[in-house]
This record gives sequence, C-alpha cells and structure tokens, in this order.
Amino acid sequence: MQMQKQLRRRGRPKGSGAQQPSGIQALDRALDVLEALAAHDGMTLTQLADHLDQSAATMHRVLATLEGRRYVEIDPKRQEWLIGPEAFRLGSSFMRSSGIFERSRPIMRDLMLQTGETSNLGIEQDEEIIFISQVETHETIRAFFPPGTKSPLHASGIGKAMLSSFDDQRIEQFIRKAEFKNYTEKTICSAEQLRDAIAESRRLGYSLDDEERTTGMRCVAACILNVYGEAIAGISVSGPTSRMQSSKVHEIGQLVSSAARELSKRLGA
Repeated sequence: MQMQKQLRRRGRPKGSGAQQPSGIQALDRALDVLEALAAHDGMTLTQLADHLDQSAATMHRVLATLEGRRYVEIDPKRQEWLIGPEAFRLGSSFMRSSGIFERSRPIMRDLMLQTGETSNLGIEQDEEIIFISQVETHETIRAFFPPGTKSPLHASGIGKAMLSSFDDQRIEQFIRKAEFKNYTEKTICSAEQLRDAIAESRRLGYSLDDEERTTGMRCVAACILNVYGEAIAGISVSGPTSRMQSSKVHEIGQLVSSAARELSKRLGA
C-alpha cells in the first residue's frame, strides 16, 4: 500500500481543484514541459515540477493534455514522463521541409562506410549545434548523438566548421558573448585559441574536434552550403581516438569535405 501511494505521488497527483491556466501562459508551460522532457531521459512528476518551479497539480494538467495528444507518455513501471511519438513526428516535419534530411542520408551512409565511423548532420541555431540525423557505425564502441542533442560551437567539429563560415564581424560578436565552457583538458578556452582554430579550419577545408568535447573522441566536420553559398548545416564523422588516429585525420577530413561538397551540390550550391 505504501509503495502504491508513493508511485501515485511521483507519477500523478491524487487530485486537484485548481483552475486550468489559459492563453499564452498555458502554451508557455506546455512548451517548457516538452523542452524539459526532451533534455532528460525521463522525469517523474515531482522532478518536473521542481525543475520548472511549478506545482505538481499544474504540471499534471499540462501533462494530461499533452498525453491526450500523444506528445508525452508515461512509463508505468518507472512512473516517469517521456517525449511521445507525436512530438517526434512533429519534429521530423522540420527535417522533411528543409530538404536536407532526405538528401543527406545516402551521403551519410557512404561516409560511414568509407570511414568506418559514425556520420552526423547538425544545424546551427541560437549559437549552438543541434544534431538532427546520424548514421551509426557497426562498431561496438562508437559516437552517439541522438537527434536533438545540442553542442556548443567552440567545442564541436560542426560548430567550428560553422564558425569558419561566418564573416569576421560575426565571429567577433560571437567571441564577445562566448562563455568558453570547459569540458576537457583540450577544450578551447580563449578567444585567441578559437581564432586560431577558425583560421586552421579555413586553411584545411574541414574542422577538427580533438577530444575537446569528450575525452577519447575525435570529430572531423565540414560545412554544407545552400544555393546562395551560405552555410546551412554541417556534416561530420565521429569516433574514438583509438580508431581515428592523428595520422588518419587528414584523410578523413578529405572524405568529409568531399561529402559536404556533394551534398551542397544536391542542394543547389
């Protein structure tokens, strides 16, 4: 009996007489819930309420509405809320409308087969990289970036590739605001280091994340251009340093650059 009461408290409140929020406030709360769940591998009602500084009753009303539309779902064993299938379908429509998703898949598959490592596709949004697609290697140890994963520009291969496409004024604007969060011993942590990395990316035609985000992992990336010659995304190959050795980086960089050019052509560049 005690366990049943505890599970009910964590997953769903026993009841509430509070009024339903209305208007934009209700929409804001629903979007806050979706964003929070997307950033975690499941959250209980209590955790979600604490995270968003809302009452459990308010959060449950929002969750119940989203659950009815299949935007969220609950794991009955763990009593944790998760992103639902309708949210995935809605998000997938963005990738379809951009055109890049379908055109990139065969090129990403070829790149994975050529290098033996995981191929990734990411876009820049609000000065972060959002990974939108991945073709995984068959190796047991591999890089894994689920769609929706975010990474900072200064500490990712695709991020530095996108930065290298910016004009100097935009780069300096980014540097003035950048926090240069440190992730490993090799993370870029100063404006001068970032300027040097951008210059090197422009010289080589590809960018390198050399254990700067995750110790033991390397990533090589290049920009994808649209019909106007603007960088709209990046393609990369990621894998453990034990396989992506320093001696192989330039060869992989050439393959990634070639894949980026071919995809750019298919997009009209």
